[in-house]
Amino acid sequence: MKVQGILTNLETKHPGEKEYLQAVHEVLESIETIYNENPQYEAAKIIERLVEPDRILTFRVSWMDDAGNVHVNLGYRVQFNNAIGPYKGGIRLHPSVNLSILKFLGFEQIFKNALTTLPMGGGKGGSDFNPKGKSDAEIMRFCQAFMLELWRIIGPSADVPAGDIGTGGREIGFLYGMYKKLQHENSGVLTGKGLNWGGSLIRPEATGFGATYFTKEMLKLDGDTFKDKVVCLSGFGNVTWGVALKVIELGGKVITISGPDGYVLDEKGLDAEKINYLLALRASNNDIVSPYVEVFPEAKFIPGKKPWEVPCDIAMPSAIQNELDGIDAENLIKNGVKYVVEVSNMGCTPEAIYAFHNGKIPFAPGKAANAGGVAVSGLEMSQNAMKLNWTKEEVDAKLHQIMSSIHEACLKYGTEDDGYINYVKGANIAGFIKVADAMLDQGVI
Repeated sequence: MKVQGILTNLETKHPGEKEYLQAVHEVLESIETIYNENPQYEAAKIIERLVEPDRILTFRVSWMDDAGNVHVNLGYRVQFNNAIGPYKGGIRLHPSVNLSILKFLGFEQIFKNALTTLPMGGGKGGSDFNPKGKSDAEIMRFCQAFMLELWRIIGPSADVPAGDIGTGGREIGFLYGMYKKLQHENSGVLTGKGLNWGGSLIRPEATGFGATYFTKEMLKLDGDTFKDKVVCLSGFGNVTWGVALKVIELGGKVITISGPDGYVLDEKGLDAEKINYLLALRASNNDIVSPYVEVFPEAKFIPGKKPWEVPCDIAMPSAIQNELDGIDAENLIKNGVKYVVEVSNMGCTPEAIYAFHNGKIPFAPGKAANAGGVAVSGLEMSQNAMKLNWTKEEVDAKLHQIMSSIHEACLKYGTEDDGYINYVKGANIAGFIKVADAMLDQGVI
């Protein structure tokens, strides 16, 4: 395999899809050696098949607002690879959504889902619809119109969408209600459902909990714990909330959160009251973090900047792709950061990752560290299939075990000759081998 040749070909076929091309580049660079050591992969053109989605559905979503005005959005579903199970991946509702972003997310999902060891393939979907500022009735009408197009290609054994940015329990409920009406069945076709109609306990916290458990394994490898560690987070939604809950439970101190308007520095650290406030802040539809300091005046709001200038032991970007760049990485290293863990998908730019690797800072990529969300979605699918519910403790224990096993896989394939753990390489190789071998077993299809 010649990485640059494949990338050049993809750039020609998919010009301008920078997020997708970035995600492919990272994986191909990591797996090049092991790919070339196994000629059966080249003979079956595994890479050429893997980097292109099985199919992409693009559709118009027409809906009416409360004033009777008609609006038109674009909807997408990218079904990337189902070698090890039904397509699985969230539905993102955000004005930034485009095909490049959804292809990058779907491609990442292939390997993330493989790492969980659960039988789930990779996919992603969404729309450029913005739920912020919309009434419940407007969101319901949009979701129903979206599902009118989507329902034909999804199902509990075919494609199981979930929540993502802009898609929470309310949206999942509206989507599921329309699916059930159209399909005439009650099945586990969506995850992130309400607890009273098929959802799983700790699903809202799962991505944050899982990332914290992964970080705990990184610390344990060095004979350390979260006790008294200073942690910087970005974002202030469900993911950040889940990380903050678990970090504090394990003895750490969270001192930053952020939004599009800037970041909050709370040197006293978040506590239970402040963490609960994050949910109210997220539900306010303002999409800004500055009101935090009005409720907790001991904190400081720094407008227009990111939290990566603040000294900390552990940095955990938890908001959106490419939120931490090379300059941010150098600032963190200069200020003594000991661990960096992506909780957002592809939260760090290639320049940032290079800086962490070059500085021998343990760095965990999102496809490994944030797999807790889809892991508990997979557990929700299992509970739906068996028509039962596990307790919070049972789900949490299974999540903890899954994250520990992902960490072990990263060690297996990512430990370098000098002892440094290249978690990016480890995660990519472990996920790739599982999917590639399944593709070989199933023939050229």
